[in-house]
Amino acid sequence: MPVKTMICVPIFQPNLKSARLTADKALKLGADILELRIDALQDPDIQEVINFIDSLDGRVIATNRTAREGGLFKGSEEERTEILSDVAGHARYVDIELQTEEKLRSRVIKKSGSSIVSFHDFEKTPSVDELLEIVRQEKELGDLAKFAVMPRNLEDTLTVFQVLLQVEDTIGISMGNLGGYTRVTAGLFGSPITYASLDGGSAPGQLDLKTTRLFLDKFTDVDR
Repeated sequence: MPVKTMICVPIFQPNLKSARLTADKALKLGADILELRIDALQDPDIQEVINFIDSLDGRVIATNRTAREGGLFKGSEEERTEILSDVAGHARYVDIELQTEEKLRSRVIKKSGSSIVSFHDFEKTPSVDELLEIVRQEKELGDLAKFAVMPRNLEDTLTVFQVLLQVEDTIGISMGNLGGYTRVTAGLFGSPITYASLDGGSAPGQLDLKTTRLFLDKFTDVDR
């Protein structure tokens, strides 16, 4: 059944000035929410990051990824999660990885208004049962569950839909060019958020905002 799916544009910029330009352009072109990739910012001032998030009126997902999860943050886990904790109460959602150490993960979630607990596999697609167990763990911790996995064949991309049909409040993504179509069709299977880029994507197989918007406007009820 079609659901209201928000389009999220990741902001993957080295400074807040460039991030502002990306944010303004994305919102003008129809993005519903923005993902601020804090790990892409070079030596960010946390108060300036908070001010930036506040200026976008609750339309930000705050994310701070390690290299293991496809990001750029090079500091310690304590430093990474402390930054997320500092900004968590200002963002609409904070995205924290399931594999984060429990104590650090809990601190971030407690500070957030709403949280997305995420899982990434850049090498393969786990089985339906394995992903259902991952989603179960994520939903015990946060408000939304998220998994993004890499397909090796077309059958793997269908695994995402098999999972989404059995759960709620879950973002499911099959990455890479092979899984690119799942980013615009996942809303038909219950995914509340899909990710699209302005130009180059911040993740393998990410489609552009215009293409994603055209599809969602035609085939789903889009929450604007």
